[in-house]
Amino acid sequence: MEGLEQWKDQLEQLKSQLEPWKNQLEKCLHEAIEYLNQIPPVQLYAAIAVLLISTLLLLSIRLFKRAKSNTIILTGLSGSGKTVLFYQLRDGSVHQGTITSMEPNESTIVLNSDSNKRKSKPVHIVDIPGHSRLRPKLDEFLPRAAGIVFVVDSLEFLPNCRLASEYLYDILTKASVVKKKIPVLICCNKNDKVTAHTKEFIRKQMEKEIDKLRASRSAITAADISNDFTLGVPEEPFTFSQCRNKVTVAESSGLTGEVGQVEQFIWECVKP
Repeated sequence: MEGLEQWKDQLEQLKSQLEPWKNQLEKCLHEAIEYLNQIPPVQLYAAIAVLLISTLLLLSIRLFKRAKSNTIILTGLSGSGKTVLFYQLRDGSVHQGTITSMEPNESTIVLNSDSNKRKSKPVHIVDIPGHSRLRPKLDEFLPRAAGIVFVVDSLEFLPNCRLASEYLYDILTKASVVKKKIPVLICCNKNDKVTAHTKEFIRKQMEKEIDKLRASRSAITAADISNDFTLGVPEEPFTFSQCRNKVTVAESSGLTGEVGQVEQFIWECVKP
């Protein structure tokens, strides 16, 4: 019984200690109600509306940031091996000879050859036809692209260097690519052949061609230029390091399955 009496005494003491806080809280609540009553209803409703809109906007921004794109675009000149690379990435299948695509090939894949045992994530791969008349289809997919793989034929590079550089120039100066800073991988395909050019050689030659293109196109009046942005630093030779988005170079072989560097690039683009 003595213990119960002690508990009662302690509760009474606690109650007396909390009494001033209770009175203070009631006073603050009363003052707040009086203050709100003094505010015109229109202003009060406007303040509530602003608070709700701000909350919804912040939630929308957070959700948008979380919904990262998982689309990777394969593009380049016809005959560069894009479609063979597409099938290799999709299921590891090998297709001999040239495969000509008249419509984009699409597939959702999972990168299974991840050497670091990272968590696999579905990736939407789109193979854009390389024919000049079909390239406008690229613009349909760029707004949701997480990365671009620009495929170059390492065997027949020199005869196609200027055409490939022009196409890459057009991609690198598109507003949808520059503003989103979409990373680009120059994929030097067919490197399994002895006569294939190295990625360093291809990079340097494309930089030189793009430097020439930059000079020639800058001489055209602004009304005649279809590109949204310019490349490089004025009065300096062009290099891919000057691009606003990241541009890297890798080697691959769709026929032999040497696509590890491409898969690494894809993973970096879509990882959480």
